[in-house]
Amino acid sequence: MQKQVFYTVTKNVPIAKQVYQLDLQGDTSCITAPGQFVNIRLDGKFLRRPISVCDWDAQGLTIIYKVVGAGTQQMSEMAPGTVLDTLSGLGNGYTIRSAEKPLVIGGGVGVPPLYALTKALVRAGQKPQVILGFNTADEVFYEDAFRALGVSVTVATADGSRGVKGFVTDAFPQDYDYFYTCGPMPMFRAVEKMAKTSGQFSFEERMGCGFGACMGCSCKTKDGYKRICADGPVLEREEIVWQTFA
Repeated sequence: MQKQVFYTVTKNVPIAKQVYQLDLQGDTSCITAPGQFVNIRLDGKFLRRPISVCDWDAQGLTIIYKVVGAGTQQMSEMAPGTVLDTLSGLGNGYTIRSAEKPLVIGGGVGVPPLYALTKALVRAGQKPQVILGFNTADEVFYEDAFRALGVSVTVATADGSRGVKGFVTDAFPQDYDYFYTCGPMPMFRAVEKMAKTSGQFSFEERMGCGFGACMGCSCKTKDGYKRICADGPVLEREEIVWQTFA
């Protein structure tokens, strides 16, 4: 159940090109699954900024964001001690499925929620394989953090400056029995065409309210219309009507 939380910034540092890690201290009791997000109120901005949760514990949480506009630029200038008015515990996250060799696929700023997911898979006794996709080497982040979890990690870059040259689909293993993914829509379309098993997609969608009231991020599924912010952002592969996201 989401609630309003006032988090205090403890760290806000760049970790890759235009990518920042923001550590927040405060109540995380409403965060229950990897893939959920928070909605941050920024001074002078009408709409809150939805950012996925990278990791959390009883003391606070970590989010990772990319500077792409005025809002995220404002976030990058926040100093330790700043207090943020935040709606926390939003959305429905990933559901851990029984699998021997799950595949975790992240693209760009879709990578962060997959870190907490991978930790959960490892705790469940599974052995995930992780693919992280970026455009260039200077955009790569959290590769070492994933490796520290004891899992297999492959990095792919579009220009070949690090790891496998190409996209995440160029690094797909032959042997996996389920997948989880988060990233941009072009990556999703490629994964949908190539994946041979069931899986879960976490969608990045423009949101108004962030908790299902405005219906601004509604999408058609095989089970009727769902709201990405409240019924998602994670959807099962079998329920997705891809034309909705054209």
